[in-house]
Amino acid sequence: MRKLVFLVALLLAGCHHPEPEQRDGYRVDHRFAAQGARPRVKVLVIHYTAEDFPASLFTLTTQEVSAHYLIPQYPRDGTLWQLVPESELAWHAGPSFWRGATHINDTSIGIELVNPGYRQTLTGLRWAPFSPEQIAVLEALLKDAARRYRIAPENIVGHSDIAPQRKQDPGPLFPWKQLAQAGIGAWPEAQRVRQRLAGRAPDQPVEAATLLALLLRYGYAVTPAMTPREQQKAIAAFQMHFRPADYRGLADAETEAIAQALLDKYGAAF
Repeated sequence: MRKLVFLVALLLAGCHHPEPEQRDGYRVDHRFAAQGARPRVKVLVIHYTAEDFPASLFTLTTQEVSAHYLIPQYPRDGTLWQLVPESELAWHAGPSFWRGATHINDTSIGIELVNPGYRQTLTGLRWAPFSPEQIAVLEALLKDAARRYRIAPENIVGHSDIAPQRKQDPGPLFPWKQLAQAGIGAWPEAQRVRQRLAGRAPDQPVEAATLLALLLRYGYAVTPAMTPREQQKAIAAFQMHFRPADYRGLADAETEAIAQALLDKYGAAF
């Protein structure tokens, strides 16, 4: 019966559909779209360049690294630069993992923000802020891309989320909470975090293995073979995104509560 219905639809489609598209040496009939198709893009990855605009543009257009979009630190008239078509793969993620998938270049759009990153000072790292104009342009781009590709909130991430052992961008000053309040990306419910804390002090130590198991369920690259230093980097990447006030990578009750609240809201990766 289903085959008969399909054949009838095929005949009807041939009665009122435009002629096939003529290309060089062949024609393409667009009447039927496969139900099994899905967009290439599933993840939006945010970076900072650690260089000024001229150096960033040179690197991203002449070297073995690229990104789909480059947003100046102070965009003029809301203008950003598209360097790679969204339909094509850009080389921005490197070795990476997110929510069970590797080779994130294959399934993502890479967005570079012109920002110097950090500098070493006598009191520690000094991070450079992002301008409101830059974030406004980024917000519009993320909203548009997330809508067009139906990107889940938890799949709008930073480079440090998908490569925590190698990367720290976009850093602790990136306004993840502000974007979440605008409907972009994941963020835990404050009330749920308080409930998960269950009266414990935020800085109360917890078992690192228990916390890392939560991070793995949420989407981070966590393996049994990780050294203590690698474990700390994974925790720090999570904290830099969801609790930037303290991203030392220490396993504490507040970090555990945030991870549990995120899993409550968005579910486990696998």
